[in-house]
Amino acid sequence: MKKIPSPRRPLTPTGGFRDQETRVIPSNRFGSSHGTSGELSRLEYCQKYSYTSTIFGAIAMQTLAKQILEHAAGLPEGTPLVAKELLHLGSRAAVDQVLSRLVRRGALLRAGRGIYVLPVESRFGTRAPSAVKMVEGLANQRGETIVSHGAAAANALGLTTQVPMRAVYLTSGPSRRLKLGAQMVEFRHAPIWQLIFPGRAAGDVVRALAWLGPEKAGEAIRKLRAKLPPSELKEVVSARSRLPTWMAQEVSALVTHD
Repeated sequence: MKKIPSPRRPLTPTGGFRDQETRVIPSNRFGSSHGTSGELSRLEYCQKYSYTSTIFGAIAMQTLAKQILEHAAGLPEGTPLVAKELLHLGSRAAVDQVLSRLVRRGALLRAGRGIYVLPVESRFGTRAPSAVKMVEGLANQRGETIVSHGAAAANALGLTTQVPMRAVYLTSGPSRRLKLGAQMVEFRHAPIWQLIFPGRAAGDVVRALAWLGPEKAGEAIRKLRAKLPPSELKEVVSARSRLPTWMAQEVSALVTHD
């Protein structure tokens, strides 16, 4: 049985170890110590190992990309994809790398920093998901309250014919902008009172009045009294303690003249 030399012993030019008596012990793993065949074998081994590692790495990335796309396809339209929710599929570094590659391929859209969405396939081609769907998915995912801006609320209630040109939402989260294809979606941080009654007509009334301001609030209240059912108006009245003084005073007219 060959004695394994100490790691501290110097290597000879041919890859063997030199013992205390300067006798060369050949390294059989990479070939003979005579000539340069040992050095060539070592180089070939390293090249083959590097090539094999590259092949297996590429296959792993392709598999991860397929898994991420399958995961995204199983989500409702517009649901944001973030790396932290994909760590059951691979490491953070691998997931980040594959997400970037999928964006370059056009398989995913980058809505913002670290936020991705799956394009929608239809018979007319590929399009970005609906902004409304993406907002719903973002609210559920982040636990934020996200509601339409006052301008959109006023238009929906018939208080103005002005149609908002941009998609703007109020949120309990930070202000930011996300991109859906060619469309920019803006989120503005808002005080809690502007976020009450999400998804309800009463909430739209509050946000519309906030956008119209004190000068136009009285006329808006008169129009709303004729348009909305009493139950919705009573819900607005019930929130007076949470509203600014000027708005609470205007809303109180609903009680006086009801």
